[in-house]
Amino acid sequence: MNNVLELRGKRFIQAPREGAGGGISMNSKKEVTAEHLMGLREQLIQIKAFWAKESRPFEGILVSVYYNKIVAKSNRIGGLFKGKESNEAIVGAKFNENKSKHIIIYFLGLEDLNTSIELLFNTANVLSQKFSGKLNQKTMEDKKLINFMLFKNLPLSMSVFKQIIADASYIDSFGVEVKTTDFKQSIITLYDVKTDVKSLFEALGIDLLSTRILDNQTVYLDEKQSEVLFEKAPYLVSMATANLTKLSPDDFIDKYQNDMVTIPAPTIEPTIGVIDTLFDENVYFSEWVEYHDMVSEYIPRNSNDYRHGTAVTSIIVDGERLNPWLKDGCGRFRVRHFGVAVGAEFSSFSIIKQIKSIVLNNLDIKVWNISLGSNQEINDNFISAEASMLDQIQFENNVIFVVAGTNKPNEDVVKIGSPADSINSMVVNSVTKSGLSTKYSRKGLVLSFFAKPDVSYYGGSEEQYIKVCEPLGAANVAGTSFAAPWIARKLSYLIDILGINREVAKAMIIDAARNWNEKPDPEEIALYGHGIVPIHINDIIQTKNDEIKFVVSDVSEKWNTYNYHFPVPLKDDKYPYIARATMCYFPLCDRTQGVDYTNTELNLHFGRLGKDGKVVDIKGDKQNKDETLNYLFEVEARRQFRKWDNVKYIAESANKRMIPKDSYKNKNWGMEIKTNNRLNPKDGEGVRFGVVVTLKEMNGINRINEFIRNCTLNGWLVNVVDVKNRIDIHQKVNEEIEFE
Repeated sequence: MNNVLELRGKRFIQAPREGAGGGISMNSKKEVTAEHLMGLREQLIQIKAFWAKESRPFEGILVSVYYNKIVAKSNRIGGLFKGKESNEAIVGAKFNENKSKHIIIYFLGLEDLNTSIELLFNTANVLSQKFSGKLNQKTMEDKKLINFMLFKNLPLSMSVFKQIIADASYIDSFGVEVKTTDFKQSIITLYDVKTDVKSLFEALGIDLLSTRILDNQTVYLDEKQSEVLFEKAPYLVSMATANLTKLSPDDFIDKYQNDMVTIPAPTIEPTIGVIDTLFDENVYFSEWVEYHDMVSEYIPRNSNDYRHGTAVTSIIVDGERLNPWLKDGCGRFRVRHFGVAVGAEFSSFSIIKQIKSIVLNNLDIKVWNISLGSNQEINDNFISAEASMLDQIQFENNVIFVVAGTNKPNEDVVKIGSPADSINSMVVNSVTKSGLSTKYSRKGLVLSFFAKPDVSYYGGSEEQYIKVCEPLGAANVAGTSFAAPWIARKLSYLIDILGINREVAKAMIIDAARNWNEKPDPEEIALYGHGIVPIHINDIIQTKNDEIKFVVSDVSEKWNTYNYHFPVPLKDDKYPYIARATMCYFPLCDRTQGVDYTNTELNLHFGRLGKDGKVVDIKGDKQNKDETLNYLFEVEARRQFRKWDNVKYIAESANKRMIPKDSYKNKNWGMEIKTNNRLNPKDGEGVRFGVVVTLKEMNGINRINEFIRNCTLNGWLVNVVDVKNRIDIHQKVNEEIEFE
């Protein structure tokens, strides 16, 4: 087996974007008519009348734009509303019922609405007078028909006219979204109307305690307060979810054994954080656990409240001895256990606030396990408040959460529950010993797009249960709660013992699960994620003799972050390999943006350098190349290349006839990371990425030593991920030195 190689020492180069993009572009499949423009104008006049009648506690108005497709950022409104700054006025986004069109909500001033009404009127008149009342893309791009002279004495400039036409070509209609709900106790998220949330509720006659405010958009309301809000200002509500969460059930098999053996005392083992139900300090491994009871002393508790949390922690501490069939080579781990819930029900709102405080006060812990989950299904149009908080914590801090994929409470519940919709977390579903999905597993996707769960692992079933330690002794259990801790163990081993950063560690686990499965079935992704993670850690940090596997990591600072110095070995001046690459990063996310949740897109390109010195991408991705030649519809960019997903996997087919690739003048391979931002251009600055690359030799020849030599000659520092060496370093670093 070949060890994974870590390449360091040659920083990626940062380059800004050249040019300002492709300019004004209308929808090629639509013809804009004067009637359509006047219809849109009439809708805005009706919206203006609606808001004139509303006694509202804020300045400004909310307008929903019903687009006729899933629109890229460049195709959203750029002439109406606030012109080029309209993107900054977006306060929410969702899909229509069949997930084929965007509905985007804007917060505007009344003057923006009046200007838009006038612009539509003038554009419709010019369209009628000069273009027989209709215009398509071909005419729009004809410089002989549309030029500056034509607009000399008209109320619109040529650029404004073209932008309004382009805007209208992507819009079906305008309206006002009004939310309805039947929730009692609710976590409510409001649209951002630039008003202090406490003042807003005071004006509505709702007395809101500061302890019930999560941030300036998210609050917890009781039944009466919810009723008042939905009666007086339903248009303010962006999202509403029930606060009282029922714990996703696990399949406990009550067969206790009290013959638990002893365990040596902990020494320098890394610590994993666990946020769960309570922990019983009388179990045999309690010396390995630092326990913090976070539940109010006034809340009653019984013996069942200690079972789940104790069982989860027992896997992290001593899992491979309890389950020899899952011996993973990771050893034992210490645990800092925070008991935050009792019973089968808990308040999501209070736990959200607790988790943030717990993590920020324990930043020495890099890996956190959360095996708590909701019975309720996630929403197709927004991320849960719990998941959003986990994503924010991971963007702001160098930590990673491992989250259980949640279990079915009954056959009617199919989709995963919160917080398994967390985009930055590693979400784990469960499989049987034979590698089949369990009967209790639930499905993704998240926001109809993101691949959640990320991976699957063995969580117990009738075929073979997971053995854990509970307060009364050993027990056999099944559930996604008992699959997640095994992945937490592997992540902690990679991060805390081998010294690999979290971006690379996450990518290595996903890459090992996915392997060469370049086109999994969508149903497969929804149930298994990227695949089943190998049991032994060696199958993650080592690879076959005919494969070269290396990892790189850097930070995106500008539009193009690139490195053209990967000296892949040649044979007869050709490259006898198929290649794959997996990338992970932790972007800033914005829950108020609805389905457009991740703010930053990192687009991965990898391949040999072509005749023009540019990367010949292994998957043929033409995104971010010459946009006039390689235009790709947004829906296709999302489907084919996972645009806006924070996990990227690109691979050549291992099943096709393998033909060595030609080499060109520059004999290196290159990698480019192209950065795009939805909202603030600075959101993508400083985002770290980790990439795992695998090169499979077509003839089964081991070329790793030649690759190491080439890399060293090219200025790379090549670190072999050798377990023994890394463990020795880990022990040396953690030695206590006594000074006499």
